[in-house]
Amino acid sequence: MQNPSDFVRGQVTTVRGVVDQVASSVAGTVAAERSKVSATGSQVGEFIREQRNAARVSLRELARTAGVSNPYLSQVERGLRKPSAEILAAIAKGLKISAETLYEQAGILDRRDGNPDTVVAIRADASLSERHKAVLLELYETYVREHAVSGAAPADPTDPTPNRPAEESA
Repeated sequence: MQNPSDFVRGQVTTVRGVVDQVASSVAGTVAAERSKVSATGSQVGEFIREQRNAARVSLRELARTAGVSNPYLSQVERGLRKPSAEILAAIAKGLKISAETLYEQAGILDRRDGNPDTVVAIRADASLSERHKAVLLELYETYVREHAVSGAAPADPTDPTPNRPAEESA
């Protein structure tokens, strides 16, 4: 028969082994998630820097209009900080782009359906207000979804003849 202290010692050793396995698995998962967050932060930071440079706005000027410090904005651009939705909205306003664009880059919003070039063109049109852009994007996304569900190809804008059902042409 086994001594009770030997039995307990064996159980403790078994439990320690299981705990070590679970801890290493959790550590791996945490490290993978941390790298995803870092990659997203870096991606949105790079996008902000590209947009700032394209708009010819200095880091200091954007920081002032967004209401954040220069060092903080610099850290965001380098992917060292992940800004909140409120900060992203303030940065978007300073860059004169839609907050939705930055939310998508940061992974807060899902990307829209449809041709990315069309979405970019709508967002880049300076003659449209943010409200108009949002409405156009919503309409475009609905159109794309409806045609994807029905299996119909979008109409060719260069084709002068309208599409007619097969019953009418017979």
